Amino acid sequence: MTDTIREIIEAHGRLPVDVQTLPDDANLYQAGMTSHASVNLMLALEDRFDVEFPDEMLTRTAFESVGSIRAALTTLGVEETS
Repeated sequence: MTDTIREIIEAHGRLPVDVQTLPDDANLYQAGMTSHASVNLMLALEDRFDVEFPDEMLTRTAFESVGSIRAALTTLGVEETS
């Protein structure tokens, strides 16, 4: 799942740095991701993993790192092998 999350961040996060070089707990906003890019990222994650993030999960912290995204997807029932 982590590799797929990183691929989606690379495609939709508009980071000025290579996401592959960031640790799982690196803050993506501090790395340059904008709030607009985070919306595109969320939509791409929903599409790829066939989930919908409920309103209560639509927070900055849910999308601030690879690890927090993985935790949010796990909460939504996405299995680690996806």
